[in-house]
Amino acid sequence: MSSQIIPVEPFDYVVFGGTGDLAERKLLPALYHRQIEGQFTEPTRIIGASRASLTHNDYRKFATDALREHLKPGEFDEAQVEKFTSRLHYVSVDAKSEQGWDELKKILDEGKERIRAFYLAVGPAIFGDISERIRDHKLITKNTRIVVEKPIGRDLASATELNDTIGRVFREEQIFRIDHYLGKETVQNLMALRFANALYEPLWNSAHIDHVQITVSESVGLENRAGYYDKAGALRDMVQNHILQLVCFVAMEAPTSMDAEAVRDEKLKVLRALKPITEANAEQVTVRGQYRAGASAGGPVKGYLEELEGGVSNTETFVAIKAEISNWRWAGVPFYIRTGKRMAGRMSEIVITFKQIPHSIFDQAAGRISANQLMIRLQPNEGVKQSLMIKDPGPGGMRLRNVPLDMSFAEAFAVRNADAYERLLLDVVRNNQTLFVRRDEVEAAWQWVDPILKAWETTGQPVQGYTAGTWGPSQSIALIERDGRTWNDTI
Repeated sequence: MSSQIIPVEPFDYVVFGGTGDLAERKLLPALYHRQIEGQFTEPTRIIGASRASLTHNDYRKFATDALREHLKPGEFDEAQVEKFTSRLHYVSVDAKSEQGWDELKKILDEGKERIRAFYLAVGPAIFGDISERIRDHKLITKNTRIVVEKPIGRDLASATELNDTIGRVFREEQIFRIDHYLGKETVQNLMALRFANALYEPLWNSAHIDHVQITVSESVGLENRAGYYDKAGALRDMVQNHILQLVCFVAMEAPTSMDAEAVRDEKLKVLRALKPITEANAEQVTVRGQYRAGASAGGPVKGYLEELEGGVSNTETFVAIKAEISNWRWAGVPFYIRTGKRMAGRMSEIVITFKQIPHSIFDQAAGRISANQLMIRLQPNEGVKQSLMIKDPGPGGMRLRNVPLDMSFAEAFAVRNADAYERLLLDVVRNNQTLFVRRDEVEAAWQWVDPILKAWETTGQPVQGYTAGTWGPSQSIALIERDGRTWNDTI
């Protein structure tokens, strides 16, 4: 089975931070793959912009080296790379001065009628400066979009200020707030599972679902993000955006259509229905953790404080929360969410656990009857798994076994599994906002997260130590097991 590739109109993609880590690891490889798949129409250009003094040829070499390093074996094709780099241009631009803006305008004026996208792969501190200079140099056309990366603020006040800053220059429908998790194949398949099948939707409620688990675990530590991460922590870095978006896709009502606004309206309702967590209950329903020295990838690793080289920090590298949604569909169904660094493995997974059968007709010799689970794996090995109870084959009486119906996307579809950025970058060109986050979603998420941060600060809730290479602090196990449930830790 092969996927249908639909070409997009010619475009100019301007990547501010064009020599940065995100452009090197993700954006350039993603755009290269879209060229190979035949989605570009000519003339299409990619324009790198940063303060570095480079020529067009210097930037083409940078891109070639990036592709050689970050593409998988067999994906680097000399002819395709040459074709790709021939569409690359570079401008040395300073966000806080007039340097380079006239040159950028000259290049863009060569394609005034094309779709024009500005990707801000830079820190949010200069989002406003870049937006204002784009406006002042008259670079906004009727087909212009702007793409902004997280973090969108560090609390509600700063998120509102940042949204106001960009909103003074661009209309809301021109602003694409990117969350790469929403570009993953499995997130969209969650929509298909729920709304394209008669099987699940009648059961997708508190009458049939016992609880939901969402785990986003990383085996890596700080890498090169110590400066950012120690000011953010796991709640800001992962829960406020990625994980709450996953909660929305699991819990939302059926939209009237796949129109972007219809989908985002339903997600917003979920965020607004989240039961508040405050000083009164934060210690009962949240756990903060910080990794200590341990082992990962077969070798010893430092603890968080050792990696910081600063000695003292109360920043959480792990968080677990028991969340609840106060509406008719989900009343009484806990959503257990957790995320952390230096955990036992890299995994992003949603597990829907259905309620036990009301009465067993089988005797004890048949074995224990496990609750059915629907497991949706975002990474690694994207796929969907449904567990069912069946009879163990063979004579000798009734023996029951819990077995999975397992669909791996890589095995089921003879196509390459595209990176999330590939889909999202081209959705910007298509002007499709469905998988991007609207302003009111960002602010509603912060309205839920801010009281948790305040409660931690007010009560002095400590970070609990956990050994690197494990599944987090013991308190997170207690969080779920005191409800008679347990985390799914199968990688």
